[in-house]
Amino acid sequence: MKKLVVFDLDGTLAASKSPLDVEMASLLHDLLEVVQVAIISGGAWLQFERQVLSHLSQDTLLAKLSILPTCGTQFYQHRGDWKKLYAEHFTADQKQKIISSLTNAVARAGFKVVRIWGETIEDRGSQITYSALGQQAPLSQKVIWDPDFAKRKKIKTVLDSLIPEFSVRIGGATSIDVTQNGIDKAYGIKKLRDILGISLQEMIYVGDALFVGGNDYPAEQIGVISIPIRNPDETKRVIEAIIACLGPEQQARSFQVDQ
Repeated sequence: MKKLVVFDLDGTLAASKSPLDVEMASLLHDLLEVVQVAIISGGAWLQFERQVLSHLSQDTLLAKLSILPTCGTQFYQHRGDWKKLYAEHFTADQKQKIISSLTNAVARAGFKVVRIWGETIEDRGSQITYSALGQQAPLSQKVIWDPDFAKRKKIKTVLDSLIPEFSVRIGGATSIDVTQNGIDKAYGIKKLRDILGISLQEMIYVGDALFVGGNDYPAEQIGVISIPIRNPDETKRVIEAIIACLGPEQQARSFQVDQ
């Protein structure tokens, strides 16, 4: 029996930096009734509050939800209120080197952006994120800028050579995430294993970047059963299937077999 379902956020549960829709919020609530759930993303805590938490039912089921911002370098659980278990931040010198290298890599990759909405480089404490069109870019523009990831793969190749001591991953619709080397979504999943006492074999991971170089790929690399999806609508169908497999009737049957 699976005990934990782990989701990416942008492109998986919701469109990039957009809130959960009513159907997704309802499905997540139903899923929490039968299994523990975690959401791990390159986004900062504030992004989780706006996109996810403010759209979920505020009931006791939140105790079964774990939130891991910035690719798992932070960890929150609900204990009457949301509590931060840990956060692993860059030093000032590390931040300066990463930001300088990002600027250099983007220039060397040679991609020209006609219009930018807001800051392109965001300091999230334990992660530095580059958003090609800016943090506030409309989704209609983001989805057409790099749909095949080719532009960001070129930037990542340059960046890998500039800062090999850090982990560089492609995420979201236009973004690249930089964390401490060895700290990626696999790191966050291991934290889930240790804190929740759930083995990797008892987890399922769902994400839209389960390709080499994608920020969901480390989950598959460490042996978690992973389900690649292309958009939130596909995620909804996956959740429905998981609920059907792990619902009360199926759990009762499993218990009877074990006995």
